[in-house]
Amino acid sequence: MRRFPVLALFLAIATGLWGAERIPVTAKTFHLGTKGVPEWKTFSGRTPHGRNLSLAFEATANAEEATLFLMQDNVKQGWRISLNGKHLGNLERFESKVLHTLKIPSDVLRDGENKLAVTAPTAIDDVFVGPAFIESSARSVALSRSFLDLRVTDLADGSPLPCRITITNQSDCLMPLKVKSSLRLAVRPGVVYSMDGMAKAGLLPGEYLVHATRGFEYGVATTKVLVKEGETKSLKLSIGREVPTDGWVSCDPHIHVRTFSGHGDSTVEERIPTIAGEGIELPIATDHNHHVDYRPYQRAAEATPYFTPVIGNEVTTKVGHFNAFPIEKGASLPNHKTENWPELFRSIRSTPGVEVILLNHPRNFHSNFSPTDPAHFNPLTGTSKREGALEVDAIEVITSAALQIDHMGPFRDWFALLNSGLRLTAAGSSDTHDVNRYILGQGRTYLRCPDVDPAAIDVAAACRALREGRALVSMGLLTKMKVAGRFEVGDLATDLPKRIPVEIEVLGPRWVDANHIVLYANGLPIWESEAPSAPSKVRKALKQRAIQRPFHDVYLVAIATGPGVTKPFWEIPRPYQHKTKDYAPKVIGATNPVWLDADGDGKYTSPRAYAERITGEKASLEATLDKLRPYDEAICAQAAALLASQGIDLGNAKSESALRKAAPMVRRGFAAFLETAK
Repeated sequence: MRRFPVLALFLAIATGLWGAERIPVTAKTFHLGTKGVPEWKTFSGRTPHGRNLSLAFEATANAEEATLFLMQDNVKQGWRISLNGKHLGNLERFESKVLHTLKIPSDVLRDGENKLAVTAPTAIDDVFVGPAFIESSARSVALSRSFLDLRVTDLADGSPLPCRITITNQSDCLMPLKVKSSLRLAVRPGVVYSMDGMAKAGLLPGEYLVHATRGFEYGVATTKVLVKEGETKSLKLSIGREVPTDGWVSCDPHIHVRTFSGHGDSTVEERIPTIAGEGIELPIATDHNHHVDYRPYQRAAEATPYFTPVIGNEVTTKVGHFNAFPIEKGASLPNHKTENWPELFRSIRSTPGVEVILLNHPRNFHSNFSPTDPAHFNPLTGTSKREGALEVDAIEVITSAALQIDHMGPFRDWFALLNSGLRLTAAGSSDTHDVNRYILGQGRTYLRCPDVDPAAIDVAAACRALREGRALVSMGLLTKMKVAGRFEVGDLATDLPKRIPVEIEVLGPRWVDANHIVLYANGLPIWESEAPSAPSKVRKALKQRAIQRPFHDVYLVAIATGPGVTKPFWEIPRPYQHKTKDYAPKVIGATNPVWLDADGDGKYTSPRAYAERITGEKASLEATLDKLRPYDEAICAQAAALLASQGIDLGNAKSESALRKAAPMVRRGFAAFLETAK
């Protein structure tokens, strides 16, 4: 469990490191929640202090505005804060540790005893609050008594660099900052995104950790600094590119702003330095049922050299959320009110400019609907009971602002759709609406196209690469795969030898690690390996494996995982929709398929197509099961679904008797289908 630096905080007060008058409220940290109903498994067996908190402390009346400083952690709901019955505001809805500030109007404090109250919401939420103190001046004054003058440069040539600067205490708690507003900056507690790597931040006197980062591709520079009352301390940090991505464009295809989507906290102006600061070269603006063009805001912030913005739209409906891009400026909106999939996809496709439709967060529920809910979607065969198919080009398998407890769940949905015969590209995105609560570009997609000039990305080529599956999915790791020495993602591998060489390379910055790699064929794991810890290396693993050429075509996908980042400069968030209470954050890197023409006919045949070929011959069940003998479990599951759709009862005694004599792969495929058909 995370702890606050209580002793260090109050020693600083007692020793006069902070010269201004301060009123201690509490030196303790309180766990607030509902007894016996833990939000997460990590809280099981722990007894909260209570649902609510009331703290008595001594003070003198305030004739002028004062400021409450209150440590908080793991907050997701609306916890109310009041002082002597006066509502000051709420805790920040923010899961990371942060020193939160609230304005205390004049005449709220009293001479003698005062009471600070923290009142719980109705929803389940385990939080930590405290320590707390009151500064006898307005926030802007309190944060103007010491400054850090910050400069971040490129390690390669010393040039100014768009970046993220994260400022915490020694226990990774984000600290309040005062930074002069600018179109080239985006500021939140403990965080400054800067277009040129420069910022001057006012903060409380004290000892801090300062981190400089630029998203997934760069290293991190960290330094400890002590800044005293009345001091302005200059600090220079340099970071360098670590992960080689030549020929791969970094894309976040799912980005929002509060300005147009109406929720979150990032304005459209703030979005510009966050894009540049996280190293995204192809950002797609996808506000809910809005066509948004970042280019005017990019020009105003003098950010043109750093990325190529694309107009898109998250077509938000009651039957799923779908990103559409690129969109011509001035185009009319698609019909987002229809609940009929064929009509919806026709409307999106007819929007001028659209080349890609991306299915967003397929397992999330919105308007009480999830596109891959087992109530209407078979998670094994990829078939849907709804009218029409998912006529999309890509599917999010990683959405860093909408993660799943089961990180493989969206991947399995994707495998099911691929096995059904659809050709969908796996994508990663952030779905961020915020400056810092959910980090832009944490989930991202790398597209195989020229990236020499980030300001002039060929959008048509990037969209073509996405549709063709020439893409890698990344959240902290980059996994590449080469088959037979020459085929990579999106390729049809032909003229294959009997033993097919497969090479898997896993890359990541030195601040992440990888520990597990799995190779899938038709969505089934066929090989896995532990990766030795290599946090000091960019190449986390290089694995070479020869697989027996299968009897039939398959697609190969490699997925690498590692422990989640917990440091505040790139902390992996918890899922906001979850049914279970056990969660382990991970970093993930996945390939898209390499399609193996194993049967040598010069094309790829899907599991569904093989199954249709076999079951369409109207043979007896016994004969069909025998024909399936050389095929894998995925093809057999598709065959089981087709036989069931023809009216064959696979659960009666005769069928069960026939299945007992079938090959192991056949039995497993049919058993898996029957489990989903219950």
